[in-house]
Amino acid sequence: MAKKKYVYFYGFGKENTEGDATMKALLGGKGANLAEMANANLPVPAGFTVSTEACAYYSSHNNKYPEGMLEQLKAQLKKLEAKMKKKLGDPKNPLLVSVRSGAAISMPGMMDTVLNLGLNDKSVLGF
Repeated sequence: MAKKKYVYFYGFGKENTEGDATMKALLGGKGANLAEMANANLPVPAGFTVSTEACAYYSSHNNKYPEGMLEQLKAQLKKLEAKMKKKLGDPKNPLLVSVRSGAAISMPGMMDTVLNLGLNDKSVLGF
């Protein structure tokens, strides 16, 4: 039996992108649209989307992640690091990422965003 997928990569063209505009219920509007733009080879920053199913599970299971999700998250981060030829937190060649929240409906200004995740006293020396 295949494990349930919770984390979907997008970027670097259709051959690397997992998702499209038809998957808004699973990836949220932002995630589905980023995947769709990556499929069209538009210049979007590569990344990955945590599914709405994973978020719903977390909310309904006392803030616990679904089984296998953390491993998928780590694998997608490694894929992103390899594609970008950078490493999160690396003092010589740091990868910086942004964490954007999404929702089923648009709520501008209501959701948190974390920018420059990976920037710290050591990784700043890589710039």
